Amino acid sequence: MERKRVVVKIGSSSLTNSKGELDHEKFHDHVAAIATMKQAGHEVILVSSGAVAAGFKKLGYPSRPITLKGKQAAAAVGQSILIQTYADKFATYNVTSAQILLTRSDFNDKQRYRNAYETLTELLERSIIPIINENDTVSVAELTFGDNDMLSALVSGLVHADQLIILTDVNGLYTANPLTNANAVRIDRIEKVTEEMLQFASGSSSKVGTGGMQSKLVAANYAVNTGVEVFIGTGIGHTKLTDILDNNGDGTYFKRNEKYIPTNKQWVQLSKSSGKIFIDEGAVQALQFGGKSLLPAGVYAYEGQFEKGDVVEVFDRHNCIGRGEILYSSTELEQAMGKRTTELMHYPIEVIHRNQWVKI
Repeated sequence: MERKRVVVKIGSSSLTNSKGELDHEKFHDHVAAIATMKQAGHEVILVSSGAVAAGFKKLGYPSRPITLKGKQAAAAVGQSILIQTYADKFATYNVTSAQILLTRSDFNDKQRYRNAYETLTELLERSIIPIINENDTVSVAELTFGDNDMLSALVSGLVHADQLIILTDVNGLYTANPLTNANAVRIDRIEKVTEEMLQFASGSSSKVGTGGMQSKLVAANYAVNTGVEVFIGTGIGHTKLTDILDNNGDGTYFKRNEKYIPTNKQWVQLSKSSGKIFIDEGAVQALQFGGKSLLPAGVYAYEGQFEKGDVVEVFDRHNCIGRGEILYSSTELEQAMGKRTTELMHYPIEVIHRNQWVKI
């Protein structure tokens, strides 16, 4: 088997028992499978939920808290328990792990995005397993939307992963909810995620996890569009992950999009827009179909206040056609728009370079 870079996402329901506490038998099973994958020569990044589940009992809660402050307090206590448990179990296989806490905003900023990539690459080169979780104590997103599913997809795109494996308590995507419909049929392979799939995906079947199949589909859709193969399903035993890589997993496989968004453009797609610029038909053709950069001559209007390096949306009249990193401030663009390059002695040649442009 060729060596692969793999991101494994483990949800709370795959780490805990019926009482919501950490299940050490499940833990051992996951760790053994990850160790087996490393022994086979693969690089592994682990995105693990479970901090809230690990911590709420220590705070005196009889079950998983429902308030935001309760969840964040449980995460603050549970994160160290979670990481120490992983470290102890990985140590039995002579594997060293590292903790990395991220928020979605780390993927929106160009410098922080680059720093995250360099840190993860250094750890992988030194044969260390990064264990990533969202920083629950300050981030609302993970506790409300997706149970780390999207985080695992973002990480997969960031590190140029070959495969994203999302382990859950349901063995893949079905044509209907298998818990309520006896005629539900599993879909073994998906070429493209559609809106219809997102609509019929069921919610979470677990009282511990927060992410349902819909959030996993959204994450899978993002990952395949960054060039990553995706698997969603279950597995037991120390060979379950290598079995998945061999296309023998118990779940659904998603094919990557061959026309994917490269890493240097992913942060552009994720960043909050600081403004809008409006371009003429010639510029639209050059950007959309000619593989060209956007020049000042093609811009006829803008909205908002932005600085060089911000991300802006680009409009063809009333339709947004994409977004990119702008090389002008709004003040500079006011002076330069509509003018040819020969008229601009002290300004950049491009308003948006094609390498920092993402079509919608």
